Amino acid sequence: MCLAIPGQIIEVEDAESHLAMVEVAGVRRRINVGLLDGVGSGDWVLIHVGFAMSRIDEAEAMATHRLLQEMGAEYDQELEELKASVIE
Repeated sequence: MCLAIPGQIIEVEDAESHLAMVEVAGVRRRINVGLLDGVGSGDWVLIHVGFAMSRIDEAEAMATHRLLQEMGAEYDQELEELKASVIE
């Protein structure tokens, strides 16, 4: 299953290549933010297959995270796939 999961941008690492470090449920990964204009440190985004798809506010991020946790195994699998992903 592929889910869009909320994450917070920690740092834009390479603006030219549109790469940023995000944190999702304690997991830090590099993602591509090229689909969004003007995102920066502290912004919350929905992430799908390594791309930030939309900007959301913190309240929506927390509500989405709670709902995803209720999914149980599917959400756990998505987090495991995120941990194994690498964007360079």
